Amino acid sequence: MNETEGAVPQLELRGITKAYPGCLANDHIDLKIMPGEIHALLGENGAGKSTLVKIIYGVLQADDGDIIWAGTPVAIANPHSARKTGIGMVFQHFSLFEAMTVTENIALGMSGRQDMKVLERDIVQVSNSYGLPLEPNRQVHTLSVGEKQRIEIVRCLLQKPKLLIMDEPTSVLTPQEAEKMFETLRRLSDEGVSILYISHKLDEIKALCHKATILRGGKYISECDPTQETAKSLAEMMIGTNLQAPEHHETSKGGRVRLKVRNLSIDADVEFGINLSAINFDVRGGEILGIAGVAGNGQIELLAALSGETTSRDAETITLDDKAVGQLGPNSRRDLGLAFVPEDRLGHGSVPEMMLTENAFLSGFRRMSLLNGGFINNGGTSDYASDIVQKFDVRTPGIYHTANSLSGGNLQKFIVGREVLQKPNVIIVAHPTWGVDAGAAAFIHQTLIDLAENGAAVLVVSQDLDELFAISDRIAVIAEGRLSVGRELSEITIEEIGLLMGGTQGMGEAGGVSDVA
Repeated sequence: MNETEGAVPQLELRGITKAYPGCLANDHIDLKIMPGEIHALLGENGAGKSTLVKIIYGVLQADDGDIIWAGTPVAIANPHSARKTGIGMVFQHFSLFEAMTVTENIALGMSGRQDMKVLERDIVQVSNSYGLPLEPNRQVHTLSVGEKQRIEIVRCLLQKPKLLIMDEPTSVLTPQEAEKMFETLRRLSDEGVSILYISHKLDEIKALCHKATILRGGKYISECDPTQETAKSLAEMMIGTNLQAPEHHETSKGGRVRLKVRNLSIDADVEFGINLSAINFDVRGGEILGIAGVAGNGQIELLAALSGETTSRDAETITLDDKAVGQLGPNSRRDLGLAFVPEDRLGHGSVPEMMLTENAFLSGFRRMSLLNGGFINNGGTSDYASDIVQKFDVRTPGIYHTANSLSGGNLQKFIVGREVLQKPNVIIVAHPTWGVDAGAAAFIHQTLIDLAENGAAVLVVSQDLDELFAISDRIAVIAEGRLSVGRELSEITIEEIGLLMGGTQGMGEAGGVSDVA
């Protein structure tokens, strides 16, 4: 960062306040970001980060307070006004039209009429230089969550902002890709671009950011130099208490095979989808198998095959507790003890406009006995939703509020809790702590560990290698629809997994057949 004595802040917030019924989301928050500064905004889910950056970007209007841009008070009426001012934002939850192409979506976020051929060329150039490959003519509904995030990042970078707001930008990148992104952000910083950076990866904050502002309960808590802190001390500032790491108890990992996949090959049913090729693995009761991989390498297709949303030609390709389920749908698999947390929590994991009670009912009505003679047991459903909220510390005004009224992290806790309370024999979880704060992440990790130690088989699909190393007993890597051999943590490093995620080495023939018991 090139900071000159007496320089005018690129952005200054004074006394920003925003209230909702029963909730003071931002309580007189001050923030100052200098030109070229990479400034972290840290806090638990529900601390007020999302509200604050939405005010900066013009999505919301503050009830009180001032926004000062390069020394001049400004009113940012809407995102168009923000972009015109020089502010760009990459949202954690995407604003994309599923039925349109990558290029069409990016064009909608650009000012003025675009030459689509020129824009396609620019997309390829920028996406390649940032290590975020995109195919301009792909339809968005065929993309993974990680690929959708790439669209948001590239769209923002094409506008050459003076202040770039980034919300969890590396959550779907390999370590090598993340480092390339950091190099780009440092170059932007050297050129004078200010960056407001939100991430729950605290080691990433320490490596990248010059300053950090801590929010808790909607209030400004402190500002610090993250390079002088530990990840643990940053997390404890965020949550206001001591942080406990997930605890593995000494139990046998040699339980019986509860989830078995043999020679699973499925052709993608959408253009640009990934074909699965001879996938083989086991997950035993008492263990957690982690599957790493860059977004768009077959995770969507594998998760759909395991959950029952896509069925196999051969029932024997997937077995749950020795029962062939390859040709059964999701509800039948749930009846046999399967639980599932999809990667897209808002849309796939929940219906945004439905209340929490209704979203609890959707996946739990069979195992939680919430139907009586075809009628919904409203009392039982309300008790179930309340149980989830209480046991998983979901911050919400109440169970009759809609899913889209929750912050991303709180909705994630609700969806994970909904599945865990069904006491599954096998649980498949995609990106369990994406966008979740350190305290909540530790709680979710401990919950999954406890499930395994009570005899469940746990399969976790994630791009967060720190997460996989924290909770997994074995890790495999999916790349281009093929799965590597699952290896014990003591046998592999993060760097080796990063190379496997890039498809550069070690993908065994037939998807890792040596993993077969």
